[in-house]
Amino acid sequence: MATTTTDTVPVGDFEQQTQKFLEWFTSQPGATFHKDIKLVDLRDKSAGRGIIATAPIPADTTLFTIPRSSILCAATSPLASKLPALFKGPAEPTVAEESNDHTADDDDVPELVEELEDDPNAQDPWTLLILILVHEYLQGSASPWYPYLSVLPEKFDTPMFWTNEELGELQASALVPKVGKEEADEMIRSKIVKVVKDNESAFYPASYSGSKLSEEELLALGHRMGSAIMAYAFDLAKEDDDDEDEEGDGWVEDKIAGQNDTMGMVPMADMLNADAVFNAHINHEEGSLTATSLREIKEGEEILNYYGPLSSAELLRRYGYVTPNHARYDVVELGWDLIEKGLKKMVDGLQGKKKDVQWEKVDELLEDEKEEGEWEDSFVLERQSEDPDSEGQVHGEAEFVGWPEELEEQVRTYLKAVKKVVGSGDRAVAEALGDKKVRVKEILLGAVASALEEREGQYATSLEEDEKVLQGIDGGRPTTRREMAVWVRAGEKRIIREAVAWIKKQEEALGKQSTGQKDEPSAKRRKA
Repeated sequence: MATTTTDTVPVGDFEQQTQKFLEWFTSQPGATFHKDIKLVDLRDKSAGRGIIATAPIPADTTLFTIPRSSILCAATSPLASKLPALFKGPAEPTVAEESNDHTADDDDVPELVEELEDDPNAQDPWTLLILILVHEYLQGSASPWYPYLSVLPEKFDTPMFWTNEELGELQASALVPKVGKEEADEMIRSKIVKVVKDNESAFYPASYSGSKLSEEELLALGHRMGSAIMAYAFDLAKEDDDDEDEEGDGWVEDKIAGQNDTMGMVPMADMLNADAVFNAHINHEEGSLTATSLREIKEGEEILNYYGPLSSAELLRRYGYVTPNHARYDVVELGWDLIEKGLKKMVDGLQGKKKDVQWEKVDELLEDEKEEGEWEDSFVLERQSEDPDSEGQVHGEAEFVGWPEELEEQVRTYLKAVKKVVGSGDRAVAEALGDKKVRVKEILLGAVASALEEREGQYATSLEEDEKVLQGIDGGRPTTRREMAVWVRAGEKRIIREAVAWIKKQEEALGKQSTGQKDEPSAKRRKA
């Protein structure tokens, strides 16, 4: 599915824009567009434009080819010759071996657009591409990319554009603080609005006769272009050898855009909608990008790309939609403060405890780890899931089988500090935190279970209440902002319930073990 938008362009105009874009694209030297595929209006499915097969298409068929000269990026933008200081030697687009197309940030917009070094005028690939898009937008029909820019959405359903009431529907989801509205405003005002205002002769064509955009209008335009980049931009930089899959296969996707990367808008490639089960792949070659079918595509079937193993929350934040197929990758963040609270409860409940533990001294012992950045504030709990196969399909059930090893290591470090503080003052506590691994595991399981219970209690509604809302969704796929918010928060609660059920099984198994037996291994993180 594509980025959900709120475009209200009349059907006739929408189709006319689509046709003009297709004509423009096929007129580009080196561009191809397979005779058995078609650009269609999928707004009735809240999916904007998409591409379907009009006849059966065999596997390994080239669906379309995009010449690199048609890509809108630092290497092709006319703005580079007008304001060369902004570009500072942009790299030419190069081959992205096995890259799965869309560039995306790792956590939130503020991280990606941090001020670079000490230069307030410095631009990173993200802000530079926003400026490039703003420049082309202001050229109007004189822009070489005008037919392409005309089919980009004017509005988006990403949480950046939600009202406070709509954001409130996400409740206690960790997605809320990642929206970063204020940080994005600050970035656009300092990196986009100021540059345009200071260089109006470079951004506006000589023939421009209208009123220049106000600061607020430029702010809105910057948000629109930033969201278009979030949803549609591709990472065109060559993958480093170290970034390739260790086993030489598998899908590599969503590389973080950094200072040495080249981001670009890739016409036609971004018309493909995407899902966790997909049938096409974008290949980065020396002079072009090509879309290739991974398996036979039936007549009438939509051609889908892959954005990576993204959770519903991350899919919504980046692209403004959710799909049932991505639910297998849902996660929940569990704060260390809740885990620590659970650990204190477990330690305080140890039989034979004579006096309260001096917790402030425990904190003092852990200051070094915290100051050196070796202490995590939260942990991501997720299911173990197989990667998509070579045909873009997934197999087997996604299952919660444990937490990250780092969580268990941090808990053990914490309990060692508790033991040092307690010393021989409380024999029961000291023995429980000593070499009796089963007892330590009991404390760990109990503490995390308590933390999960409190985490679920942070949401304003229960999972059962959310399920009733979702059962009433027409077609089974959430499309309205409220439905998508309920989908995200319900997915997080399901992970919590599954984690609690897993803990209960672990506790039952521990009850049958002798003291000297080994711990159950922690689950390895799913490879992204």
